[in-house]
Amino acid sequence: MSSIVIQAGPRAIEHIRQHGLNPHDITIVPGAAGGPKGLGLAKLDEWLFAEWLPQGFEKRRTPIDLIGASIGAWRFAAVCRGVREGVFSPGDTRAALAAFASAYSQQQYPRDVTAAYITAYARDLINNLFKGHIADVLTHPNYRLHVLAVRGKHILAREQRGRTHAGYALAALANAAGRRHLRHFLDRTWFYTGDDATPLFSGDIAAGGGAGGGAGGGAVSNAASHTGSGQFDPFRTAYSRLTEANFGDALIASGSIPLILNGVRNIEGAAEGTYWDGGIIDYHLHLPYTKREGLVLYPHFTNKIVPGWLDKMLPWRSSRGARGGRGAQGEWLDNVVLISPSREYLARLPPGKLPDRGDFTRFVDDYEGRLKNWRFAMEESARLRDELAELIASGEIATRLKPL
Repeated sequence: MSSIVIQAGPRAIEHIRQHGLNPHDITIVPGAAGGPKGLGLAKLDEWLFAEWLPQGFEKRRTPIDLIGASIGAWRFAAVCRGVREGVFSPGDTRAALAAFASAYSQQQYPRDVTAAYITAYARDLINNLFKGHIADVLTHPNYRLHVLAVRGKHILAREQRGRTHAGYALAALANAAGRRHLRHFLDRTWFYTGDDATPLFSGDIAAGGGAGGGAGGGAVSNAASHTGSGQFDPFRTAYSRLTEANFGDALIASGSIPLILNGVRNIEGAAEGTYWDGGIIDYHLHLPYTKREGLVLYPHFTNKIVPGWLDKMLPWRSSRGARGGRGAQGEWLDNVVLISPSREYLARLPPGKLPDRGDFTRFVDDYEGRLKNWRFAMEESARLRDELAELIASGEIATRLKPL
């Protein structure tokens, strides 16, 4: 039984068939939103970030860009905690990822939980994980963290329960008519570390954020740095440097599901407004990866890429739909290698799926039962790790590639 599915764009397929898959080939790793589903990659993450990718560090000129939304951003922040005295530490990387997975899985809420309660719990979780480590995360010598969030506009510019509910209902209707219409409700905000505003665009950013301490271990400025904006799809994208002052707010905002958590108001160094889950626009991070050389390695919990959170119920919005109709953005995935669990693998998990946010409701009165299932899924992800490691080492990965 195969545990993983490996899909790739045409450029990636050609490269792997000629050269295999090597750690120094990888320039970007995306981390999707999806809440507890990300725990289903726990052991794969530990191997990729603490063992396999570091084998290519000496051949690299620049750090690997880790781009995450929601739990993807939290996972990658944990990866970047794996530093000791400014130097990458495989042991500390594994420990940080294990600590994150443990803390995330042990969330426990009462039946009538409020958004304020969940928000406070999430802040405590982030504070406990990263207290004393934020400078390490921001200056990791080999990994460069990028955190995505959205900023509300018009009816979503301020948070009030009735207003927010109505605003997102209207946003969902607009999105159903066309993804481009979501831009009237939300902008993308890209919080970055390192010297560049984003790994995907060229050109200077506005004064105040382009230079300074980078991922190579220099000093990090905590000065306000609302550093410019651009557009590569229908959404306006604002870039802000991730600092010690805004780190916690940016991570919380990136995972703040509307009406489940409170939005984050006025993040330091970013434009005034209310910020929510980056997955609303960038659920599975369908981004212009081909603007970068090299390959994009995408450890994912599903075999498709759904652009936005509101597209989940719109199957024609998946990567397959984009490529089938080709369209202006179909080529964005040409250098992507997507690794996901197979149906056979998922069928072995209780109850036949990865952990998900609905488990909090299903197991509201059975915390131990939920935790048992989630821990089983986390441990089973070693099967994903072992199969991928064997396919790469043997070169057989070239025979397992399916078109993305």
